[in-house]
Amino acid sequence: MQRREFIGLIGGTAAVWPLVARAERIARVGYLGLTSATSVQATRIHALREGLRKLGYVEGQNIQIEFRFAGGDNDRLPGLVAELIGLNVDVIVAYATGVPAARRMTTTIPIVMATFGDAVATGIVANLAHPGGNITGSTFFSPELSAKRLELLKEVIPSLTSVGVLLIRDNEMNGPTLEVMESTAKAMGLGLEPFEARGPVDFDSALSAWTARQVGAVVVGDHAFLVSNTDAIATLTTKHRIPSIGPLELAVSGGLMAYGVNFPDMYQRAAIFVDKILKGAKPGDIPVEQVTKIQTIVNIRTAKTLGIEVPTSLLLRADEVIE
Repeated sequence: MQRREFIGLIGGTAAVWPLVARAERIARVGYLGLTSATSVQATRIHALREGLRKLGYVEGQNIQIEFRFAGGDNDRLPGLVAELIGLNVDVIVAYATGVPAARRMTTTIPIVMATFGDAVATGIVANLAHPGGNITGSTFFSPELSAKRLELLKEVIPSLTSVGVLLIRDNEMNGPTLEVMESTAKAMGLGLEPFEARGPVDFDSALSAWTARQVGAVVVGDHAFLVSNTDAIATLTTKHRIPSIGPLELAVSGGLMAYGVNFPDMYQRAAIFVDKILKGAKPGDIPVEQVTKIQTIVNIRTAKTLGIEVPTSLLLRADEVIE
């Protein structure tokens, strides 16, 4: 064999080996869900899978997703993370309170935030450009977003003097969110009535208490438990005749308005972070994305039910009007 042919053979073999190894290697991704496999979760999981598919991943061939759901119980999260660690997953996809739960359990397995309220304010990452540690993904400025919801409520109901704020107990974002909301509320002459619910079991009592105190409207937070229960929340706010604003899903479910981010889009983008990590990138070196596209939805049908006339100027600005 000529020397040139031998070198060419070695070079060709070296080029093939990684491809063969990659084809045989099945990447294992852990998915940490806070609720159960509800329709909301199904939509987001579909978006994640679609994102992975577009990047060339086929479940059962070169990737496997291990799902774990807490069923609405935060106390189960550490055990579920431990299960994923025991399965030797290559990366964990988490969101909301699942992110700090995963972070407390491992500093070595990469964690991708499918969505998180404000990763910098809560100390999850050092900064957006250089997150450091084992976490990267997408974040949005939940406190500022909730404050903007107050402004929209005041625009629709100029006589508004008090607003209820529906949050989930033990959420790291509650403090930063209320701090920003209180500053905005004070400037507009609004009083805030926060309620930290344990879960759906507390929703009716919260609405009943606000009705008794003649609270004029409700801002619903972005926690996954709340988003997964927008149907129930919208039904209760209509029953108590209290105008509501919150994540996009709330207006679709029958709430008055929504001002928020498109969560399925964020989950689809999470696939990009997963792909980079599986190809060798360190999560601490991958910049965290800050969502900048915010959408407004107005449910005219609900407005009519509540006897509210939404200003034409707001309807013209809305991304979607449900009639």
